[in-house]
Amino acid sequence: MNIENTQSQMRKGVLEFCILSIIKRGEVYPSDIIDEMKKANLNILEGTLYPLLTRLKNADLLTYRWVESTGGPPRKYFSLTDKGAAFYAELEATWNELAGAVQALTQNGVNINSGNFNQ
Repeated sequence: MNIENTQSQMRKGVLEFCILSIIKRGEVYPSDIIDEMKKANLNILEGTLYPLLTRLKNADLLTYRWVESTGGPPRKYFSLTDKGAAFYAELEATWNELAGAVQALTQNGVNINSGNFNQ
C-alpha cells in the first residue's frame, strides 16, 4: 500500500469541512484560506481551492462580494449563506461523531455493541 495515497485521501475527505470552518469565522479572501490551511499544515493549491469555492457557491452554500483593491484587480471575498451555515453545522456534527469514534477505537478501544456511528 502507498501511505502517501492514503494520507492524501484522508486530507481530501476533510478539506471542504476545513475550508468552510475558515469561512464560517467571517468574510475571507481565497489567499487567506490558503494561508490558514498552511498554518494548520494542510497545504492547498489555488488550482484545488478555486474550483471548490465555485462548487460551494453554485450549491448556494457561499456568497461573495467584490472589493476594489488599491494595488490590483478587485478581490472576491467569500462568506457563508444561511444554507451554508446549516450545511456546516451538519458537517461539524458528523465530524465530531466521527472523530469521537476514531479516538475511541485508536486510543481506548471500544465495545463494538455500544457504538452508534453509521456510514
